[in-house]
Amino acid sequence: MNLSKSKPSSGRNDRFSSIGFILAAIGSSVGLGNMWKFPYITGANGGAAFFLLFIICLILVGLPLLLAELAIGRAGRGSAATSFVKAGGARIFGKLGFLQVLAPFLILTFYVIVAGWTLHYAVLSFSGTLYDNTDFSGQFNTFVGGYLPIIWQVIAILITSFVVAKGISGGIERFNKVLIPGLVILLIVLMIRAVTLPGAGEGVSFFLNPDFSKLSPEAALVALGHAFFSLSLGMGILLTYGAYVDKRQSLGSATLAIGAGDLIYALIAGLIIFPTIFSFGIESDAGPSLVFMALPAAFSAMPLGAFFGGLFFVLLAIAALTSSVSLFEVPVTYVMDRFGWGRGRSVLVISVLVLLVGIPSALSFGIAPALTSMGGKNFFDWLDFITSNILLPLGGLITTIFAGYFWKTAAEAAGLSTRWFKIWLFMLRYVAPILMLLVLLHTSGLISF
Repeated sequence: MNLSKSKPSSGRNDRFSSIGFILAAIGSSVGLGNMWKFPYITGANGGAAFFLLFIICLILVGLPLLLAELAIGRAGRGSAATSFVKAGGARIFGKLGFLQVLAPFLILTFYVIVAGWTLHYAVLSFSGTLYDNTDFSGQFNTFVGGYLPIIWQVIAILITSFVVAKGISGGIERFNKVLIPGLVILLIVLMIRAVTLPGAGEGVSFFLNPDFSKLSPEAALVALGHAFFSLSLGMGILLTYGAYVDKRQSLGSATLAIGAGDLIYALIAGLIIFPTIFSFGIESDAGPSLVFMALPAAFSAMPLGAFFGGLFFVLLAIAALTSSVSLFEVPVTYVMDRFGWGRGRSVLVISVLVLLVGIPSALSFGIAPALTSMGGKNFFDWLDFITSNILLPLGGLITTIFAGYFWKTAAEAAGLSTRWFKIWLFMLRYVAPILMLLVLLHTSGLISF
């Protein structure tokens, strides 16, 4: 049986178009991390010097692993858990592959909560009510410490499940064809507004001028980890999307396009955040404190701030929802593949589970004391730590080992020429596993420099 020609086990001949697949994959990588984490770690580790290091890590590990996930998915034509076995691997890889179903499901349970925050703040900003009270930290803490986030969490789940229920071509592809161009427009508009602010030049200089003295082994591991996470690797997304890619699609070209999209988004994110925070004297903290507490202060002092603030939170909402859709498709495809359910039933079951598992995260910011302080972290932060720092790099390590050492038809599945296949295989066998293991040890806190 030629597995590369078999259909996904859902029984539907539902496929991405070439451009639809690339946009969907870019949509999965265009997430919130590049907006509130990348500028912070870039500024702390040498600006353009770190950005150059990030590009090198993308080339050395990110793109080879991205291509491997897509090729395995297309060869296996199954879920993230079954593609390894259907592509010719031992049964143990099916059990290990389940980690790439569990991780995106757990991520989704708290990611839709943050997606709900962005939707709520977009409404607040456009209405102007966000700026009635300048205690933005207090506003945010009051909001997340109540029950209102659960309502927005439900709204985010409903939007995501509606898209996924429509299928690949009619749902996910169409959704990304509309939102990704809109995302690009918003990025350009906000970048132009940011770089034309008074004092913005200092922020641009801080971002783009290299400071090689700040580079260190720790910075290299941070760049490597972000290159890995920003491409949505180890989440089962690209394994799942690969199952719906036509056999005529050039995976090599798609990999380069996805990598370029991720890189451009990271660059523009820096050109939005750094000029803004330097113009208004804001600390470049990472995480929600930057976008939900600090940046509203900048928008409140900016001409037409409510409008530009609204655009910014719409941008974040698009980034969150395109990633949520990608995360959602992974467990949906798994239950369709595992239990033979239809897409509608699968979406309904996963939606309910995401809501139920996610409620403790939504309540862990003060309203439920037992969930607020659990060994120095709240429930939300523990889920984030376990998935991002352990499950994802572990999933990436499994993919590299499988593709580099156990997969006999890798060259044919990837569609690479002999020359490029040798380079790709060398990276997967001798470079990526070592670097991925270092990322796993570093993000889990077992090693530091």
